[in-house]
Amino acid sequence: MINKEQIKEYLIDFQKKNIPKLIKRELKIPNTKKIISIIGPRRAGKTYFLFQTINNLIKEGVKKEEIIYLNFEDPRLLNLKFDEVREIVKIHRETYSQDNLYIFIDEPQNVHLWEVAVRNLYDEGFKIYITGSSSKLLSKEIATSLRGRSLSYLLLPFSFTEFLKLKDKKFDLLKLGSKEKSELFRDLNKFIEFGGFPEVIEEKDNEAKLKIVSSYFELIVFKDLVERYNLRNSNLIKWLIKSSISMFSNEVSINKIYNTLKSQDLHASKNTLYEYFSIIEESFFIFFLKRFSYSERKKEFGINKIYLNDTSFSKLIEFSKEIGKKMENTVFLELLRRNKTLEEIYYWKNNQQEEVDFVLTKSKKVKKLIQVCFNLNDLKTKNREIRALIKASQELNCKNLIIINKEIEKEETKEWFGVKRKIKFIPLWKWLLENKED
Repeated sequence: MINKEQIKEYLIDFQKKNIPKLIKRELKIPNTKKIISIIGPRRAGKTYFLFQTINNLIKEGVKKEEIIYLNFEDPRLLNLKFDEVREIVKIHRETYSQDNLYIFIDEPQNVHLWEVAVRNLYDEGFKIYITGSSSKLLSKEIATSLRGRSLSYLLLPFSFTEFLKLKDKKFDLLKLGSKEKSELFRDLNKFIEFGGFPEVIEEKDNEAKLKIVSSYFELIVFKDLVERYNLRNSNLIKWLIKSSISMFSNEVSINKIYNTLKSQDLHASKNTLYEYFSIIEESFFIFFLKRFSYSERKKEFGINKIYLNDTSFSKLIEFSKEIGKKMENTVFLELLRRNKTLEEIYYWKNNQQEEVDFVLTKSKKVKKLIQVCFNLNDLKTKNREIRALIKASQELNCKNLIIINKEIEKEETKEWFGVKRKIKFIPLWKWLLENKED
């Protein structure tokens, strides 16, 4: 039986509570009648994004009394049944005399048959936002449970722009002196090294940063994966995650991993490996990037590249500085943040093993080719990157070519075997801060 006084107390507490001071996130949510679900890796700030959305509504003139925030991890809301969620809305209406309500739901999976409650509220015309732990609530489960009523949006750890906001740093990009540029480079290096998790950014001590990242790793392994899927072979999943970290920004071959395990007398079938990699991806710890092809079959069954949800995890298994790979991973995550409807990201590779890091398409048409290269001072490396870009440009009929690098900014026309192309060289810091809509 629902405790009405306890529920009323919870609702009043929220109305009297100040919304915490927040760093404005870049994720844009459209004005839609659909249920909005915020998905993404743990500790990326999904709950705080709900608070940001609440703040935005209040600034737009919505009364706070028209907003209900339900955190189903609050002790007063534990053990509720799905049909009692509607009763909470009724109590709020009786208390504040409001009809047009915005309902924010955090950790809905703690209510058995939560999706029935959410569907009923949606069908009554309420505007609903939901988010939950990746260990208990996956995007595909939201889509399935809400049967076409929801739109999901991916929230990643902080971008470099958000990183600077959290650090309260402001740079006039048109008036960067040597001192400002040095400070900006130091901040960028910290961002590439330790990533964008808010808690890690705010921690000043590097050893403490590592401890936080390590604790996230353990949570992902045992909460998001072992416990959630009831996996018996926790050592295998841990080994695969560490392998994912060691392979980031590279192609990943299940056959090679299978043979490596076999050579070490570790036993796992290829089907098990595919299954385990699939659930690691579902936890948002890694992302797979398909190889571009005009053939849908080749796209689906080709070798994928692998990227981490945050470069900080590379610190857990760091054999070398790997700055180039971290730059590439950083660019991939930023491309994900900027990705819009009908836009897709791939990589390109030909039979000569020449590679272009990112192929950007819209409505199936190739719109942009991007190489990421830390240091272009080495002529051999520079020529290799340019050659691959020009070959891909010719094959994919795309003339928008970019090389994101450490510090060079210019535009050059390059030729390879009679094929001329204009290439734009952009420093990473400038691309991260300036090209939000490009």
